[in-house]
Amino acid sequence: MILRTAVRAVAFASGSLGRTTTTTRSVRSRSLKLGANNLARSTCFSSFAVFAESSLRGSRTLRNRQQRQLPNRSFVKQYAAAGVDPTATSSTTTMTPEELFWFDLNGFLVIRGALTQTQVAGLNAAIDAHVPAKARARESQPLKNAAPNSAMAAAGSRIDLGGMLSWEEPVFRELLTHPVLAKYLKTILGKGFRLDHQPLVIVQKHESEGFALHGGPLSGDDGAPQGRFNPELQYRCVNGEPWTSLLAVSVCLCEAEAGDGGFCVLRGSHKLNFAVPNDVTHGLEARFKEHIHQPATKPGDVILFSEATVHGALPWRPRVEGKERRLALLRFAPANMAYGRAYTEEWGAQVLGKCTPAQRAVLQPPFAPRLERKVLTDDPDSEDGTTAFRRSEHKRKHDEEIFGTPYF
Repeated sequence: MILRTAVRAVAFASGSLGRTTTTTRSVRSRSLKLGANNLARSTCFSSFAVFAESSLRGSRTLRNRQQRQLPNRSFVKQYAAAGVDPTATSSTTTMTPEELFWFDLNGFLVIRGALTQTQVAGLNAAIDAHVPAKARARESQPLKNAAPNSAMAAAGSRIDLGGMLSWEEPVFRELLTHPVLAKYLKTILGKGFRLDHQPLVIVQKHESEGFALHGGPLSGDDGAPQGRFNPELQYRCVNGEPWTSLLAVSVCLCEAEAGDGGFCVLRGSHKLNFAVPNDVTHGLEARFKEHIHQPATKPGDVILFSEATVHGALPWRPRVEGKERRLALLRFAPANMAYGRAYTEEWGAQVLGKCTPAQRAVLQPPFAPRLERKVLTDDPDSEDGTTAFRRSEHKRKHDEEIFGTPYF
């Protein structure tokens, strides 16, 4: 009995459990012939089997621990604040196949419950504190985002608010490295993703105008000849890896039911091959309502969309009278690309001094990661949540000798 157990255990350890029947019969027959003198040998064999099983259990335990390895210490608090289990790396470090499918198909993705209600309340409280003194309504005609008498036009004006990175409240700076959002930014933009535009808060009262359709990989009704390749707003998917030159992150701070208005999108338009007709841009084409989509969202949801996807906003006409529309809009780019230029002024007065090292990494100017760019990492040994590729000292010295700078 002991010998049979030992054989099965060793067969399992070698991956040949299905072939143990013949082996067991053979060993049993030989053991009967050898008699009691081999009892010590079989006992030793049994001990080896127990050791093999123990080793397998230990290997599985180690593998499970490695798979559930904690992120670096600087991110643990952020995971906790976001309501995310920091050991659940399968759900926090990469997009799922379903998410990749829908994002690639439609050009946008709604992340449900990306922020906790505590985080939403913190963002709204900070906005409330700054709106009276700093918000500006787009009331003059040159600032209007919708053509008169178009489907996007309305009597009221949109209200804009900026400068959040310099506020004493840290809540907007914390969005730069938010652990739930970071996995999408890394997957779509790659290591070293960077903030490209100044963050913008949009506030709308009832019956305020929307925004004509814009964006897309081809020039539209934007002053350039229609249908030309737009190098600033592009989307590709190569070998199963999505990529876009500019990614918008719209943090929903209010509820928007279907039909309320607000963000709208032409699904799949990030792959279009013909310019958007003017009547479609302004919502006047007869089939506009068939193809435009306004996703319903809750506070804490986040809409990710490639700026290569044609999008806009419908007039804000919520069913609930007096309901205000609020969102925080951030745009990110790959490490070596830029559309905006706020980085040339270090994002405003005293912004970098208020940031953590990880947040400052996301605010770096555009340049390639291989030139020792600091990038976010989940390495538990990283003290500040960043890491950097190290160039050869010989190359750095050579560049400094010929260029006068350590980088070309």
